[in-house]
This record gives sequence, structure tokens and C-alpha cells, in this order.
Amino acid sequence: MSNSLTQLALKKFKKKRSGLFSFWYIVLCGIIAIFAYLFAPDDSSNANQMHLEIHSKKPGFTVQMLVIPSQEVSKRSFFSELFFGKDNTNTEIPISNYKITQSHLEITPYSDEGIQQLVKTYPLTNFKNKPKEYITTQKFILGTDKYGRDLLSRMLIGTRISFFIGFVAVFISLVIGITIGSIAGYFGGKIDAFIMWLINITWSIPTLLLVIAITLALGKGFWQVFVAVGLTMWVEVARVVRGQIMTTKEQQYVEAARALGFSNIRIIFRHILPNIMAPIIVISAANFAAAILIESGLSFLGIGAQPPIPSWGAMIKDHYSYIILGKAYLAIIPGVAIMSLVMAFMLIGNALRDALDVRS
Repeated sequence: MSNSLTQLALKKFKKKRSGLFSFWYIVLCGIIAIFAYLFAPDDSSNANQMHLEIHSKKPGFTVQMLVIPSQEVSKRSFFSELFFGKDNTNTEIPISNYKITQSHLEITPYSDEGIQQLVKTYPLTNFKNKPKEYITTQKFILGTDKYGRDLLSRMLIGTRISFFIGFVAVFISLVIGITIGSIAGYFGGKIDAFIMWLINITWSIPTLLLVIAITLALGKGFWQVFVAVGLTMWVEVARVVRGQIMTTKEQQYVEAARALGFSNIRIIFRHILPNIMAPIIVISAANFAAAILIESGLSFLGIGAQPPIPSWGAMIKDHYSYIILGKAYLAIIPGVAIMSLVMAFMLIGNALRDALDVRS
């Protein structure tokens, strides 16, 4: 059996059940984020099919739904529908009961407030003379939101925002932080003093305030939030990389690389950085969790992902007032989702820290 450091670290990581469970939970969230429309009951774009008649229903609510086919033909390809959902071409109407005559379909729209609804009629030709095929029973496993949209579908598609913002923000922070931290730690002197001054200035600004300022400068939107969060998280990476390089650059293999005439860029990226990746990986896992929390806060404030794009933070914003109305689950469900994903990244970060610690 090989006793390489990588295999030893992997063995130690597998012994951490919390870290291993968190890893598979994150993998599951990643699969859901990519193929969200494949799992969502409402596979329309952004799961934005509204039914105001059945708003704010409890989990497990069931209703009959009449689907009125549209004459429009969807122009989206198979892969476009798989990753971005279908066009909302058909009309869905919740109904209480229906009656089929020789030439028409008579329906009574759904109402749970004791209000007598007017009976509506539709020609059977609208349903190819097979109206029963267009009447289905829909079950909303997590209930509906205040607009009558399927909460489960919104939650599944909302995983994309929380999950992908971690990747984009951490990638941006790693590119900037590793570059700046490497320059400061390797060259030292006035360059290090200037970069540390810049880091301290950025560090002194409250993170959320800085993100809000960058978001307002770039504009509201999906990608603007990703970039804004990434531009505020490079400081921690830069400080860690600087400290590690200041310690490592005095090692004998670095002196040997200089003696062989290797360039500074090659020494940094080919010899030093591969040997200090352990703390960078650990801080990246923590930054994943921080990015998810920051995005949720921005969406709660209304400057994150804009409607109708589903976001867990925006769901809490839309429904936090329902907590005192006896429907707290509308805000608790996305809150639990945020908490569980953040905890998973924190636990996997702790497990990686212990596994990559050469002293243990």
C-alpha cells in the first residue's frame, strides 16, 4: 500500500463521518442545481407558474388542475428546456369540479373562502375532444407561496443561485487573492507594505456594505451579485497565501530553484503554491459558506437575484411576515435550506483541515 500524503489525507477524511456526509450532501445539491428542471414538478422557466387562487397553501395540498393548451409552439431546444425550463405557453386553472357535456367542458374555478365562483365553459375542440386528459390532480409537496407557485420547484431551482455563487465567488477570490498574496509574500519590501495597506483598507470596510456598493455600481442582476461577492472575499485568501509564502520561500528547494535560474513566476506557481494548497482549500470551503450567506442577505434586501429568478434569500423576504400569520413554513423551509448548505461547507472545511494537517 502506498503511504503518500494524499492517500493518508484521504484516509483521515473518510474517517470523519460529518465531513463525508457533508461531501455527499454537497454533491447532491450540485446535481440538483444542474438538473433542477428535471426534478422540479413545475418545469416552466423559473418555476413561475402562478395560481393566485391557491396561494399560501400548506405542504401536501392537493387540487385538480385544468391545463388549457396553447397554440404557440415552444422554440426552445431539448437542452435549453433541460437547463433553463420550458416556456409558459399553456394556461393552468385550479378547479373545484367539472362537467362534460356533448360540446363543452364546464368547470368551477377553485375557491376555499366560500365564494361562489362563476361556471366557465370551454369547447371540447380546445382539448381535442378528450378533456379528461387535460385535467390532472396536482400535489404540492411543500405547499405554495404567496403567488400560488409550487414551493418545492422554487426551492430546487433556487439551489442554483446559492450553489453557483459559491463557485464563482470562490474562483474570483482565489484568482485575485493568490496573485496578490503571492506577490506580497514572495517579494516583500515596499510591495508587501503597499499590498498590506490595501488589504487592511479593504478589510476595514464591512463586507455586506462593500458588496452592496459594488452591486449598485455594477447594477442589479444575476452575474453582478456573483462578481460583487467574489470581489470582497479575496482579502482572506491573500493574507493566508502571503503568510504561507513568507514561510515557505526560505525552504531549501526554493533556494535550489533560484540557483538553477528559474524565473520568479515559475518558482511561485510551480514550486511554492502546490506545497501550500492545504490552507487555501480549507479557506475556500469557508468562503463557499460565506458567499451563500452574503447572497441570501443581498436577496433579502432586494439587491440580489431579481424576480422571477428563485432565490432562497428572496423567498424569506417574501414570506417572513407570514410567520405571525400561522404559515411560518413559507420562511422556515428556505431558511433551513440555507442553514443546511452552509453547515455542510463548514463541516467539510473542518474535516479537510484535520485531514490535511501533517502534524496529526
